[in-house]
Amino acid sequence: MTPGRALPVPGPGETDGQDTPEAPWHRVHPVSPLVRGWIAVVAIAFVYGQNTLSSFFGEEEPNPGPDFISRTPLMVSLLVGAGILLLILLGFFGTWWFTKYQITERHVNVNTGMVFRQQRQARIDRVQSIDIAQPLVARIFGLAELRFDVADSGSAAMNLAFVKLSEAHQLRNEILARAAGLKAPAPQAPPLPAQPDAVPVTGQTPDPAAPQEAALEAPAPGYASASASLAASERVVAVVPTGRLIGSILLRPSTILMVLGIIGLGIAMSTIEGFAPFYLLPAFLGMAGALWNNLNTGYNFRAATSADGLRLSYGLLDTRHQTVPPGRVQAIKVTAPFFWRPLGWYRVAVNVAGIGGGAANDAEQRSVLLPVGSYEDVLAVLSVVLPAPGVAAPRDFFAAAINGSGTEGGFVVSPPRVRPLSPLAHKRQGYALTDTALVARNGALHRTIAIVPHARTQGLTLSQGPLARRFGVVDLSLATIAGPVVPLVHQLDVASGRELFLEQADRAAAARRQTDSNHWLGDA
Repeated sequence: MTPGRALPVPGPGETDGQDTPEAPWHRVHPVSPLVRGWIAVVAIAFVYGQNTLSSFFGEEEPNPGPDFISRTPLMVSLLVGAGILLLILLGFFGTWWFTKYQITERHVNVNTGMVFRQQRQARIDRVQSIDIAQPLVARIFGLAELRFDVADSGSAAMNLAFVKLSEAHQLRNEILARAAGLKAPAPQAPPLPAQPDAVPVTGQTPDPAAPQEAALEAPAPGYASASASLAASERVVAVVPTGRLIGSILLRPSTILMVLGIIGLGIAMSTIEGFAPFYLLPAFLGMAGALWNNLNTGYNFRAATSADGLRLSYGLLDTRHQTVPPGRVQAIKVTAPFFWRPLGWYRVAVNVAGIGGGAANDAEQRSVLLPVGSYEDVLAVLSVVLPAPGVAAPRDFFAAAINGSGTEGGFVVSPPRVRPLSPLAHKRQGYALTDTALVARNGALHRTIAIVPHARTQGLTLSQGPLARRFGVVDLSLATIAGPVVPLVHQLDVASGRELFLEQADRAAAARRQTDSNHWLGDA
């Protein structure tokens, strides 16, 4: 694929939104199979080379190889190794040759497989987000992988691995522009040829080739120019310094529990005769792995706003560029852990269709919009994923939601009679309604708020256990897609809960009728 290539644009006679069967197919970068399978190549080369060399040059044979190696001349072994390498290269070539992708007006198609063929297709208007991932080896070659999340797929619908990094950025911008409903500008009519009898300007000589050269140099119309304008509009709104990231990791409850657990384990094992600190090595390795994963995924975190959504960049060894369109966010959660509150740090996560169904660690990582940030960072991120909060003073409202208590900010809280059930949280837990969303507030030590736009409310459930019946309260849960956000309003008065249950259903239905869930941008 040629860098700077523009995606096909409907011709003057084609209907907008229809597929173009003649859309060309493209191949990924030729070294893509090597980037995917380099571990297998290194493993085979190491085992075969070690056995071969030790058979012919070693004084002793600590790891004797197979008989067909030890009993054959060196040249034959080298030829066998060259044959194995040739087969691997042929396999890589076949994998690359049969991997193709096509982008039409409505779909992204990817064909893979040399023996068992597979064709995967994603509707562009159902694309939830597109990630650009760069594993360590891909970074060496300047390549990147496109990962598509599609609604109702349950996991990443498909990957496109690997293309040049610049091409990956261009493809992401163009596909998101189409998914957002951005319309390609109509093709401009070519300039009229110069009239033979036109009078040239004094001092200039008419050039017959001038019209053709002007047409070739003119920028290509279509999504390429639209995506270029989207890329140019990017503006950084939040950055996570390394010191703050390390501090947040050390102050997490999970980290503190792990440290206390290892200390307790060490004290307990020291009473055993013959105990050696070496026995605690597996516990140390497990804790180090968890800390490293948090550091690797949060390092160099940056959030930027653009016309097609919130763009996230992060990663130490494996870098990722993720775009979260505001029209795809189903629910938002802002968290203020107990040990972070003196430092004024918060965490923001979201539910987005297609992300929550992946692997647990990967889904959790990709659902985070801000791993640790200040209150100003939280407001900046919310301004992108919740552009219309529906209140007159958003700053004061969200301050009351995150750190306030009682009815400040228009919140409806639990009745005082539930104090025996929630002695610390009964003054905080409750909900508030804005013109566009429901905000549920919970927790006293570990504070959270869940924001669900009215148009994203999938369903409502009222529940009441034996103790809740005794105290005359109910819990109201809002259904949303799988993800880290579980919206729940705790221990409402029964009358208030029933009223909210009925009214919120009407609000959700009215908001969905006024919202286009497929397109979140107007025509370009």
